[in-house]
Amino acid sequence: MLNTRPSSDVRGQEAERDVSYSSTTPPKMEVRGLFKTFQVQGKPLMVLQNISFQLRAREFVCLVGASGCGKSTLLNIVAGLDSPTAGQVLVDGEVVAGPGSDRGMVFQGYTLYPWLTVSENIAFGLKLRRMSRAEQRERVNYYLDVVGLTQFAKAYPKQLSGGMKQRVAIARALANEPEVLLMDEPFGALDAQTKEQMQQFLLRLWNQTHTTILMITHDVEEAIFLSQQVYVMSRCPGQLKLEVPIALPAQRELETKLAPEFVEIKRQVLHALREDD
Repeated sequence: MLNTRPSSDVRGQEAERDVSYSSTTPPKMEVRGLFKTFQVQGKPLMVLQNISFQLRAREFVCLVGASGCGKSTLLNIVAGLDSPTAGQVLVDGEVVAGPGSDRGMVFQGYTLYPWLTVSENIAFGLKLRRMSRAEQRERVNYYLDVVGLTQFAKAYPKQLSGGMKQRVAIARALANEPEVLLMDEPFGALDAQTKEQMQQFLLRLWNQTHTTILMITHDVEEAIFLSQQVYVMSRCPGQLKLEVPIALPAQRELETKLAPEFVEIKRQVLHALREDD
């Protein structure tokens, strides 16, 4: 479980963190030899083929690929919402056999409960875990502050913008303090300006909360801007065809997307994606 919380104003502190690892550092999450086959009109259709990769603690990794390459299927398997045909997913060395509190999930669509307030949405999972009211209140208030929505605690989803709704969804996932946060194109439904604002927000949040994040997206710039490592997936059957370390400063602004290093990484990723066309 995550047990490191900033002791001061988390929104005002963006300290870089050391995310270097030795070869003996165990992975926080590991995907081993993953295959997935569906039956389509009585015939097998392989959508994932021999997927293997690792996430270290506090690492932010993005999977990028074209629509239909199996990204969401892979994330659903990691989340325990689907089962692989072969292979394993492990979190802290334990095999994933279904959904669990060690993994939080943020979806592309707005998944808030419309009849609950912002605070009640964030507390939803905590109630299911039968956490005391005092601890619920403390944790909800903490994550309201983290995502900058304290003044909207009693608002309902219909009163929020799209970006604010996704902040609540992220806060709800983080409130359960998962070992790994899974994100399925969380900003895909937002307009371009709001999307860039949310990218900056998520990057600050990652620097503040020490959260291990696995995110899928079809947006190459988004993947490079947010992550430390980008994996490029091929078209169906989805395979990992390229691993790209992102050697950019931890503190990134939108202008980072114009830097020569960023443009060169983008060229590499786009070239790998276009090889499938």
